Amino acid sequence: MTMVANPAAGMRVLCLDVEGGHGGSSRSLFHLIKSMDRDTVDLSVWCRRRGPILDKYAELGVKAVCEPTMPTLTAVQSLPGNFVLQARAWIAMARCEEFRKRLLVTVQQGVDVVHFNLETLWPLARWLRKRCGARFVFHVRKTPRPNAFTRRQARMVERCADDLVFITENEQQRFFELCGRPMRGHVVYNIAEPPAPACTPLPGIPDDGRLRVACLSNYSYDRGIDRLVDIAESLRGIGSTDVLFVVAGDMALSGSLPGALGRVGARGGSLADYATERGVIDYFCFLGHVSEPERVLVACAALAKPTRGDNPWGRDVLEALAAARPVASVGRYSRFVEDGVTGFLQPRFDAHGLAARLVESARDRGHLAALGAAGQERVAKLCGPDNARQLAEVWIRAGEIKLEQRR
Repeated sequence: MTMVANPAAGMRVLCLDVEGGHGGSSRSLFHLIKSMDRDTVDLSVWCRRRGPILDKYAELGVKAVCEPTMPTLTAVQSLPGNFVLQARAWIAMARCEEFRKRLLVTVQQGVDVVHFNLETLWPLARWLRKRCGARFVFHVRKTPRPNAFTRRQARMVERCADDLVFITENEQQRFFELCGRPMRGHVVYNIAEPPAPACTPLPGIPDDGRLRVACLSNYSYDRGIDRLVDIAESLRGIGSTDVLFVVAGDMALSGSLPGALGRVGARGGSLADYATERGVIDYFCFLGHVSEPERVLVACAALAKPTRGDNPWGRDVLEALAAARPVASVGRYSRFVEDGVTGFLQPRFDAHGLAARLVESARDRGHLAALGAAGQERVAKLCGPDNARQLAEVWIRAGEIKLEQRR
């Protein structure tokens, strides 16, 4: 797994990715690397999960391998859950000795910068920090709610990192709050490209005249995907059958979720079972995991992200706007989703209000298209290929110290 140096580059970067293309952070890193001048850096990517992104890296000529024992640790809201996750993480660290040896040997053979593509890699970074002289850059992509564990995670990331990259100003501000002080770091928006002209709708999505609204995400309580069921109930309550939610992602529910969600999860159920129990399954098309979400977007007229986390942005939002699909979301940050301009943005979730706006949109597709065009224009300005240069500059600045040490 030793990387071959590029004499023109002089800077060797190893990216560690936990998702392998199964989530937004992985896809976002890929698009940054795809748009990067790879004469400036010699890149390799290690992915924790095997997925479609490995083949895409191969097409770029970027070496990418799967390392399934790469350890991670996620800080969550549930305090008991954090204790369980920590125990599992330290067991995983102990068991991945062969992986850690391969990583250390690779880094010691001349890697200048290690890019940790998610905060959950901090235990690995802390271990590696003590054993090598490479510079570390962390990509901060989450806005967790504050508790003892999320604060500790942020402080550990800050201690391990030589530099920090944030996907929006919100992640930067939340990270500063968790750490208790402002610090270094750079905001680099993710890159979003419109679907290729040859992109065709994914088969199996009903085309019956209803307004098709996409949701692109694996199930997460904080992401509020189950709120689509509340919206569907409101649609049923006003007698509307004009909307179909097209949901792409793993919708398995956990027994630890609150209320009826947890009861369905405890039986091994999914969000489809929950929608069936609530009597609104006819408003949904569940697709499961989709490796090409852009094919879902081109089949739909809009995207819904009714988040509980006050974060109306993310890979799904950017890809929807890039595809000229307006976004309905919840929160106060309007850089990407601006109410009445690029979509619908509620400061607080209101299922009845959002249902009414979707019904109105189903009857006025021209207005919906105008919102989509405005969103596409905004993302083209904020999330273009130049953002890849910004990330490369962070790596180069971090690596200059290492190169000086090598000389």
